[in-house]
Amino acid sequence: MKTIKLLALFLFLFSAAQAQTQAPFYNDIQQFKKQDSLAFPPKNAVLLIGSSTFTNWKDVQNYFPKHTIVNRGFGGSSLLNVINYVGDIVYPYHPKQVVIYCGENDFMAEGTTPDMVVARAKKLIDTIRFKYPKVPIAYISIKPSPSREKYLPMMIEANAKIKDMLSTIKRTTFINTYNAMFNADGTIMKDIFLSDNLHMNAKGYAIWQKIMEPYLK
Repeated sequence: MKTIKLLALFLFLFSAAQAQTQAPFYNDIQQFKKQDSLAFPPKNAVLLIGSSTFTNWKDVQNYFPKHTIVNRGFGGSSLLNVINYVGDIVYPYHPKQVVIYCGENDFMAEGTTPDMVVARAKKLIDTIRFKYPKVPIAYISIKPSPSREKYLPMMIEANAKIKDMLSTIKRTTFINTYNAMFNADGTIMKDIFLSDNLHMNAKGYAIWQKIMEPYLK
């Protein structure tokens, strides 16, 4: 009987490990853990989490020399993915502040509505606050990427509703980078993006830096 129970436990643990290994972005998270094992980031840093807009900001520390930045964005992630890995990308670091950029990729899944994105953003904040109930959290507006222009109406709605939602939660801030990414004629600035018309170049990040700086702790 004891042997059967041990075998059942082994099979359960093996299945759980297999499921985690196959989870989206598992390898990205393992890479973060490997980095941490070599040199663990300092406590009380500004922690960036979210999707590839943060992942690609490789030199983000240079933009914010007055702050200690830890970047744990992983490319292509949705809010659901980030929620799934909060225990790996937030909980270990004891951050001074958490800054989120995510939600844009959520709209790539058919049927996703602005209200669903807002609910996910709220769940992400609640999950972070479960361990860090007083940590300040900043949420950056979903950006207007030229390659995803057809989704702008939904993104505008989601941004407005996320801003309203955050106004009801203490120690949270909505950082509006969206408006600064348009030309005077109302078109999206294309010269702040890479050739894929999705990810920003240095000029785009410079715009974000000026807007974000006053909000960082």
